[in-house]
Amino acid sequence: MLIMFHGAGGFPEKVLPFLEQHAETHGFLLMAPHSMLPTWDIVVGGHGPDLERLEAALAEVASHYTLDASHFGFAGFSDGGSYSLSTGITNGDIASHVIVFSGGFMSVFMQEGSPRVFISHGLVDEQLPIDTSARKHAANLKAAGYDVELVEFNGKHIIHPPIVQMAVDFFTRDLPR
Repeated sequence: MLIMFHGAGGFPEKVLPFLEQHAETHGFLLMAPHSMLPTWDIVVGGHGPDLERLEAALAEVASHYTLDASHFGFAGFSDGGSYSLSTGITNGDIASHVIVFSGGFMSVFMQEGSPRVFISHGLVDEQLPIDTSARKHAANLKAAGYDVELVEFNGKHIIHPPIVQMAVDFFTRDLPR
């Protein structure tokens, strides 16, 4: 299962098209929740209603499907990338993979487990400079012992389809075929 968080002011419908075909091709569940506010609760003051809704949604999914703990990932773009990174590292005992597309910050309450981390970021990101976000986070996570793959691309603040393919390969690398 992969949970994809949208960017600030966004909607699940903006990020789902980047992953839907991959989920169908590789046979993984894909969930794209919608934040209660214009961005995710962690951005505006800590874990709150978005996390509570996510927990309820996951309980509902788990009541219908057997979830593979070795392939349970958080992914996101921009503020959603920050949310996936923060939530994935804080809940690394649950998340096996964290995928960040142009995320800005990392707010970790307590590090748990050791999910594998994929971070991608455009070299000319006009909203979130790569040096103060992706490169900094990758270095900090590597120093803390995490398995981190950093992919820099020649682009702006976008979800870049070839990078999505790389992220999906990262997530599905050891799935049975």
